Amino acid sequence: MDELRGDQAAWVFDGESISIRYETKGWFKSPLLKLLGSVELPVSAVQSVDFLPGAGRKNGWVMNLRMRDRMDPYAAVGAMLDEKSEPFRLTGPAKTELVAEYLADQITFAASQAGPPDPATPTRLVPALPLHIRTCEGTARLEAGRLTLVWGGSYASSFKKKKQRREYDLAEITGVEWMPLDDWGWGFVRFITRENAEGTSAKPKNDLNLLRAGEEGNEIHQVLLLAAAVTAHRWALGGATRPALASGADGTEEAPPGFDDPEWWKEAARNTMEVMRGPRLTLNLPGLGSAKVGEDGPEEPAEAQRPPEAEPAPAPAPPAAPAGAAGADTAWIFEQIERLGDLHAKGLLTDEEFSAKKAELLDRI
Repeated sequence: MDELRGDQAAWVFDGESISIRYETKGWFKSPLLKLLGSVELPVSAVQSVDFLPGAGRKNGWVMNLRMRDRMDPYAAVGAMLDEKSEPFRLTGPAKTELVAEYLADQITFAASQAGPPDPATPTRLVPALPLHIRTCEGTARLEAGRLTLVWGGSYASSFKKKKQRREYDLAEITGVEWMPLDDWGWGFVRFITRENAEGTSAKPKNDLNLLRAGEEGNEIHQVLLLAAAVTAHRWALGGATRPALASGADGTEEAPPGFDDPEWWKEAARNTMEVMRGPRLTLNLPGLGSAKVGEDGPEEPAEAQRPPEAEPAPAPAPPAAPAGAAGADTAWIFEQIERLGDLHAKGLLTDEEFSAKKAELLDRI
């Protein structure tokens, strides 16, 4: 078991997880990390490790854990968070640089060998439920599946006091915004739903989707913890109900990913590359079924298609197509080049990959 003590915390790595215990003594320590206390981070949630020797104070080192997608709720809501309050960042003196670099290498290797993370992992990186916070404007309570805002504080506007409270099902929240203290000493957390996604003209003191925080009592960091906790539990809820890509599931809880979903394009890129490698000219796109070259006439209904297990073994590659089929092959090739161009524009194919596959397709004409 490897242990590393830095300026903000002590990290203990056992090969599968990183136990992080934040320092709480000293007025200069991060108020957010003091509130958080400690977390247990599975190494499967780590994408990579940035180790920067000599980049810290007095030539000390800096280590940052870069998390996988939808694994860091603090980065998702706290983009304006001070560096010293980032929970997965550690700094230390130059004399411990070799130990820190060794630990960075160990975490990097373990992360590369780990499988996909549990979608519920982010919920273990935030305070446990029920979470209750209080600000000068009111209170918020987050429990399983539900968030409640109550405006009863001394700084709550008469408009909010008249409305008294707002309750949300966690599933209806589509996003969370956190704003640090401004020049007037106010910050806030705001909860976005499909109904208010276009924004609101109400001032923060009259916005019924928002809880303000002041300078006293560490309020701004409490609402950040609330924002991160809501985000983590939203992610876990989505991971539990979302059907797998191209699984054919008939679940009605959430629609399959569409063209605006990055996962659709990732899956499309993987399937396109498989087509380029294999002898069969078949392109599978998420939610669109399969398209085979040279097939004419209307597509068979889904219920009339042959079950996967009943399909015969693939036949050997056919001989060269007759001259009359050249038009169909050429049309298919240009269609694939267009699809590759879309993937390249989305950033899912590098310039080299796009050029190589384009040249390979053109050679078939």
